[in-house]
Amino acid sequence: MAEKGNGEKAVRSGFWYVVSNVLIRAVGIITAPIYTRLLTTAETGYANNFNNYVSIFTVITCLCLIYSVGRAKLDFKQDFDAYMSSIQALSSGFALIVLLLMAIFCPADGMLLFPRHIVLLLFAYLALYPSIDYMQYKYRFSYQYKENILISVIICITTVFATVGLIFLMPHDKGYAKILGTVLPGMAVALWCYINLLRKGKTLVNLEYWGYALKIGLPMIPHGLALILLARIDTTMISKYCTFGDVGLYTSGYTIGTLLMFITNAVSQAWLPWFNEKLYADKTSEIREKNKILMFYGCVLTILFIMAAPEAVKILFAPPYWDAMWVVPPVALGTLCQYFYTNYVNAELFTGNTALIAINSIIAAVINIGLNAYYIPRYGYIAAAYTTLAGYFILMVLHCLSMRFILRMKIYDDILYFILMLLTSALGIGAAALYNNCIMRYVLAAGTAVAIIIFRRRDAAFLINRLKTRGNKELS
Repeated sequence: MAEKGNGEKAVRSGFWYVVSNVLIRAVGIITAPIYTRLLTTAETGYANNFNNYVSIFTVITCLCLIYSVGRAKLDFKQDFDAYMSSIQALSSGFALIVLLLMAIFCPADGMLLFPRHIVLLLFAYLALYPSIDYMQYKYRFSYQYKENILISVIICITTVFATVGLIFLMPHDKGYAKILGTVLPGMAVALWCYINLLRKGKTLVNLEYWGYALKIGLPMIPHGLALILLARIDTTMISKYCTFGDVGLYTSGYTIGTLLMFITNAVSQAWLPWFNEKLYADKTSEIREKNKILMFYGCVLTILFIMAAPEAVKILFAPPYWDAMWVVPPVALGTLCQYFYTNYVNAELFTGNTALIAINSIIAAVINIGLNAYYIPRYGYIAAAYTTLAGYFILMVLHCLSMRFILRMKIYDDILYFILMLLTSALGIGAAALYNNCIMRYVLAAGTAVAIIIFRRRDAAFLINRLKTRGNKELS
């Protein structure tokens, strides 16, 4: 009965996690035109540069301990609250040491293209903000979807209001206002999460928990940095070989292409707790069958997304940016590659072989840099999108090989997945060839949707029925 209850919770929490994640991201898209009208491009770039540094330094200061949570939920069932409290203390303690070093050694005129007070604000934010991730991961692996959604909604709404309000209050320093609008609500929620995790777990130092988390987390630091490099080296190399106008077109198209990631990441995160429980119980056949459905519909969603890309670009951007539509197909397909290889990464994390993850990510990043250096000078900024797709596909291959021949695990139908990936890539690039023919493109989209309804109607009926009943015997 307990297992059945977990199955019902998995379906319910997974469904609402995906829905809330998509809606919250939609708010971000809707508010983007507001910011572009309140801020100059330079002010937006200033704030985005701060966010980029948050992404980079978070990988280091939080020690990637978050990656240990999924397995720890199974290994420390009775002491999970104490585990979360302990790794939070380790993470924040290390980040505070880094903050202290910055306070001592940061030059008076600042660094990282920021004045000293913003540099210190950055590292203070990094010391506290990961507590939100710890709390949300705890809720996610406990299937407490209401609490998880509430945190996301509060951060989303307060950030929007705080940012707009501060921009009007600080008209002469709107870039800094945009940064504060993100930092202050985040730190307030993070402080609440920190106190509650500590109150529940009542543990600061536990060497067993620390050793367990560091063994999994530390090898993930180069992985995280390599993924950031893989995702962002393109703009640097485009600015070197092309023009800043090309950088603007590429980043605009890349932004549209990665909107698909909001959905795929939400699905992957919702899937992970159930996956860990089933793998822990050695029920790989259940994982294989259910994962096929998720991967198939991920491919369908990607094709439909690529078909709709021109209209999305024209709605969100002014006419000078419309050429950015050609960047969307390879970026969306790269997102699909990530969706596929995340399955292998989940298994590698479960077994604790995080060094494999890091090695594969570094190899893919190095190959991507080489491809960029060769193709961007010859074919322009659009080539960078295709080299990124190649990098993610290589990463998918490397993770598959690692799982089959190093970990010797056979969980997924690997051949089917590569067939799906290659077929979707062919259809997606073919759809891009119809970007200037709206009628043909939507006839093809409608035909795809009808074919799915006809040939996969049992899957659709299964999913709808389970969501209506808010349970699923098949997932128990």
